[in-house]
Formats: sequence, structure tokens, C-alpha cells
Amino acid sequence: MRKFKMLTMLCTVLLVLGMVSSASAIPYYFFKITNNGNTNVGSQLYVDVTASDSQVEFAFFNAGPVASSITDIYFDDGTLLALSTIVNGPTGVSFATPATPGDLPGGNAVGFTTTDAFSADSNPPAEPNGVNPGEWVEIYFSLQDGKTYADTIAALNSGSLRIGLHVQAIGETGGSDSYVNLVPEPYTLLLLGLGLVGVAGMRRFRK
Repeated sequence: MRKFKMLTMLCTVLLVLGMVSSASAIPYYFFKITNNGNTNVGSQLYVDVTASDSQVEFAFFNAGPVASSITDIYFDDGTLLALSTIVNGPTGVSFATPATPGDLPGGNAVGFTTTDAFSADSNPPAEPNGVNPGEWVEIYFSLQDGKTYADTIAALNSGSLRIGLHVQAIGETGGSDSYVNLVPEPYTLLLLGLGLVGVAGMRRFRK
């Protein structure tokens, strides 16, 4: 039994490494760090992290179904050098940099400190121009000298690079909460590597 578990873990690690080396998109989900009385929509928010030439692409999705809008995106340290490009998704999604406020609301509770100029938010009116259910926005970063896509994934997995979201117009209450990326466990990465139906559907829709 022990040998079987070790073999399973080895296969998982090899698969994850293969995903990184082949520059497959790796999704990260989010957990709520504030408690403002709104529905927890963390399970419908995720970011696909993909290599893009000498840059790294972060594609943020809101899969729904609960009404909500990603209006602010923040990055905390890591391997990134500079925010390069923002690519807005469907009509109605409109982001620019930097975000206002400059720090993730409630981020102090988990030691989240936004790196200077590593943020973006939706243009007014904030909620309609944010990432609502079925929508997305892409943010491209250039990397520090000597750093690679694999280094970025390692930083996300270790927590030395974190991503925060401020989400507004949530559910029936219409309030806001903040979220920080949740590092997937190896077995979660294995399942994600095999493909989740909902995630795959969103990607096809984006294309």
C-alpha cells in the first residue's frame, strides 16, 4: 500500500511538471478573506496562468451562477517585473491600471501587500465593467531577469506570489468581499490537469 501511494504521488508530480513544462494553463481558485455577509462566490472565481512568449498570462474568469463582479485585481510580490498589457474580455469588460484603492480591501488580515503598480480595476461604472458571470479579463506580466514561467508557478504554489480580488455586487445583498488565491494541492492539480468540464467550457467560449 505504501509503495502504491508513493507511486501515485510520483505520477502526480510528473504530471504537474509536465503541465508546467508544456505551458498548459494552470487554474487557481480563490477563498474569501472578508466577511461582509455576502454569498461566498469563491468557487466560481478562478485564474488561468499560462506562459506567453517571454511573459505570463493571467486570465481571470467568473463562471457564475451567483451574480457578482470582479472589479479589482491585485498582485503581491513574486517573480513578476512589470504589468505589460490588459486584454479586456467581452463587450462591457473594461479594466485599467492601477487599481483604486491601491491595496486589497481587508488584505492586511492575511498579510497581503500589493506590489506597486501591480494592480488593475474596472473603469466606471465599476460593476457593469467588471468581470461578471460568463466574462473574463486577461493581464500579461513581463518577468524578472532570469525568471521563467515555471518559477512563477512555483511562486504561486509556495505563496511567495499571491493574487487578490475585490468582488462587488454579490448576490441578493449586492455587497462586496475580498478573495485571495488558494494554492491547489497535488491531487487537485492532477484533476485539473485532466480537465474540468466547466473550466473547459469557459475556455472554449472565450476562444
